[in-house]
Amino acid sequence: MRFDKNNRLSKLALLGTAASMAMFTATPALAQETGASSGDEDSGKEIVVIGTRRTDRSSTNSASPVDVIGTQDLSTQAASNLLDVVKNIVPSLYVPQNTISDASTFVHSPSLRGLPADNVLVMIGGKRLNRSALVQVYSGGDTGLGYGSQGADIGSIPTIAINNLQVLRDGATAQYGSDAIAGVMNYGIRSDKGLEVQGRYGQYYRNGDGKSYQVAANAGFGLGERAFINVSGEYFDDGQTSRGVTRPTALAYATQNPSNAAQLPFYPLPAQIFGNSPNRGWKILVNSELELSDNAKFYVLGNASHSKASESFNYRASTAAILDSTGTTLINPAGQTAATIAANNYILLCPRSFLNYQASGVDPLGCGATSDPYFRNLYPAGFTPIFVGVINQLWGVAGIRGSMGDLTYDVSVSSSRNTLDLSMYNSLNTAFSPNNPASAAPYNTATQTSFDFGRQAQKETNANLDLTYPVEVGFAKPITLSAGFEYRKETYQLTASDFQGYAQGGASGYGGVSPSQAGSWSQNNVAFYAGAETDILDNWTVGVAGRYEHYNTFGSAKVGKINTRFEFAPGYAIRATVGTGFHAPSPGQQHNSTLTTNFIQGNSIQTGTFPVDSAASLFYGAKPLTPEKSTNFGVGFTAEPTRGLTFTVDFYNIKVKDKIFVTQSFTVTAADLLASPALNTIFGGTPGGNVSYFTNGLSTRTRGVDVVASYNTDAFGGKLNLSLAYNHNNNKVTSANANVINADQIANIKNLAPHDVAHFSATYSTGPFSLTARESYYGSWVNATDYGNGTGVGGANGGPLQHFGAKAVTDLDITYNLSKEMAISVGANNLFNTFPDKLNNNSIGLFPVVGGSADGQVYPRNGGPFGMNGGFWYARVRVKY
Repeated sequence: MRFDKNNRLSKLALLGTAASMAMFTATPALAQETGASSGDEDSGKEIVVIGTRRTDRSSTNSASPVDVIGTQDLSTQAASNLLDVVKNIVPSLYVPQNTISDASTFVHSPSLRGLPADNVLVMIGGKRLNRSALVQVYSGGDTGLGYGSQGADIGSIPTIAINNLQVLRDGATAQYGSDAIAGVMNYGIRSDKGLEVQGRYGQYYRNGDGKSYQVAANAGFGLGERAFINVSGEYFDDGQTSRGVTRPTALAYATQNPSNAAQLPFYPLPAQIFGNSPNRGWKILVNSELELSDNAKFYVLGNASHSKASESFNYRASTAAILDSTGTTLINPAGQTAATIAANNYILLCPRSFLNYQASGVDPLGCGATSDPYFRNLYPAGFTPIFVGVINQLWGVAGIRGSMGDLTYDVSVSSSRNTLDLSMYNSLNTAFSPNNPASAAPYNTATQTSFDFGRQAQKETNANLDLTYPVEVGFAKPITLSAGFEYRKETYQLTASDFQGYAQGGASGYGGVSPSQAGSWSQNNVAFYAGAETDILDNWTVGVAGRYEHYNTFGSAKVGKINTRFEFAPGYAIRATVGTGFHAPSPGQQHNSTLTTNFIQGNSIQTGTFPVDSAASLFYGAKPLTPEKSTNFGVGFTAEPTRGLTFTVDFYNIKVKDKIFVTQSFTVTAADLLASPALNTIFGGTPGGNVSYFTNGLSTRTRGVDVVASYNTDAFGGKLNLSLAYNHNNNKVTSANANVINADQIANIKNLAPHDVAHFSATYSTGPFSLTARESYYGSWVNATDYGNGTGVGGANGGPLQHFGAKAVTDLDITYNLSKEMAISVGANNLFNTFPDKLNNNSIGLFPVVGGSADGQVYPRNGGPFGMNGGFWYARVRVKY
């Protein structure tokens, strides 16, 4: 692959080459939507509409590995977020729980085959879904595989709207454009007629918390004889879970002030919540079509959603905690001094300094804090800020597809907008106090307790033309030629927050967006592709694809792909793919700005991630981002030894160069300020600030094996469907630029997701009964970013990194059909209440007095591959006419 911004002649030459390639290259886009079955039976014969233009390909005879997941698998999952549904079915998909991880709590960053969310192209009905507004800059283990990425948020899709999910486990940039390095997930949507209504209630075993309500409906009906519309809607309300313990400092306050203990945040729950954040909202998806003639159809797709979640931030204590040397017993602070604490080897946990006010102006314990009593009076028992995220999604497509003789066409235009509004309440900014006359205006005014951090927005416009034409040349099948054009524009926006939200100190240390950071930035590109696919012999399929794209920011990209399948015996075949790909940097990655203003020696300085083209980033070596470049290779084996039994094994090797990542922090020195007037202006002449930025900083290699098997048969007077999906995956950082990635982040890329994941499911139905059981196995894993010491080999307390052990989780769903129209179901996710391993003392300091860490952790904060909530039971009613 070559990137060339200025060579116009090469572009014209390539266009000519692309046109000529149509005589012998592979199909690069989706086939027309077909009436693929729901996947309840004979799933090996599902018609695939992804990775090919041909309409005679199934999941077993396609040249590329494709999983087809039907409604049977999707409907037996009890989760409001479609991400949580799919992760229990696709073993190579990793989704963290994200308990307390800034804005990443509201938009999770999934990983497919160990690669980030923006290396996976997401489609609805064959059309590209827009990115989320959130750029993942939270640096904890929750985003360990997606740090710096900006992918689509499939949580906006109502599950009831899905007919099937087709997962192309193959590099497909040559076919679909940027982002399809790890593969493509296409959500086929319903077009049937009738009415279906579902209602579900559930809650977790432990404490009966996390109560979840979901009401969903799908309605499809004809509009005259030549049109139909199918509408799906969902409302959900997911409650909070708590899987931590209270902090020792909160316990100390309750012990010293028993009559005021109820003033502690969330009392009697822990003062800081580790678990699911409460979340509620709605989702809508529309699919409609109008026959313009016998050979042409006008179609419209639409998706809208809204959600609001609130996250428990870190508890700010008002009281120190003194514990004995083992952390088992609280020590009464009366009469204690720094000297007695040291002499007795007591453990001292200091509160946040701005609340630790000593009336005498002296701090005998050695916490080193006397502060304005104004803040202590606001929150006598301390406080836990509540971080709020509101997501709104709007996506729509309109197009015409049809045929003129043997030529088929599909022309469409899409427009979308995703926004994330961030705010915080139950908080403060310590730079503002009416009791501090030494402060100049406006800092001698009262602090706000609620803050608006502004809006992040992602807008996209796509225009597509897709063409296919069969040519008969004497092969076993005609050559299906394809060609097309795409125009795409995406815009990233930041709006300013409240003044106190970005002023000195920020809101509880979280910095908002200042007017100088706010703005709007756009990027556009055009693409041309061509391809062909054919069966040269009855048992030999060959295809090639080529694509050219030009961006107004970094230049041009050329990628290609070749795949083949050879059936060496009836029902047995080998297949192979080789191709190149790319991920184009988004405007969000170029211009994301996440800054916090801190006090150092009485001066205010900025710390955070700066835009790539800012003066601060340029001084420390930032350069315009260029695309990530990938090389994909895969080889596989497929077998259908007998009716109802299918088996596939696929090996893959993915190399990604120039991977986009966020640098480590550069510390601003006095010499730097002298060398750069612009830097001096940004930091007000004060050294000590930190600067990081996005860069093309490392290369990775991903290798693995996917095994998929299914068997459908009649048994015991009913029908039995068995399926197995297994993934073994290994990530490796092969090279990295200096000051880009640390040892703990490298360890997480390699080990955060289990190397081995398997899902085995069995569905048995007879008469009115249907039972589905699923056993999921997750291998061991490591979270070095949250519980490492910067070396990638040791825990936070100097011991070895904690390896969280392998676990198996069982799901069960039982359905009874009261009639043809009505069914009731009961079931459980994580039936036997399995939890990940608890944190040990090497990974993070533990205190027996509370049974957890200093901040109340008991389980790993990212939840691991299946979460830390334990068992969840539910009941569901479905009515369908």
